[in-house]
Amino acid sequence: MPFNLGFGELLLIMVIFLLVFGAKRLPEIGGAMGKGIREFKRSMREVNDEIERPAPPPEQRRIQAPEDQQRLS
Repeated sequence: MPFNLGFGELLLIMVIFLLVFGAKRLPEIGGAMGKGIREFKRSMREVNDEIERPAPPPEQRRIQAPEDQQRLS
């Protein structure tokens, strides 16, 4: 069980949630939590994809020597 909670503790937590929020609000809360978890996982997957994506090749441009820069001025 997560967090070392037994069946009795989980049942007590569920009863407290039922008393505090009511039977009508529990499905709404569960749905909102599910959406939040899905959004979090999606954003984490996007971050991982961005990190693992290979870097684009550097631009191929001519680097001017200091003498060339002085002649241009």
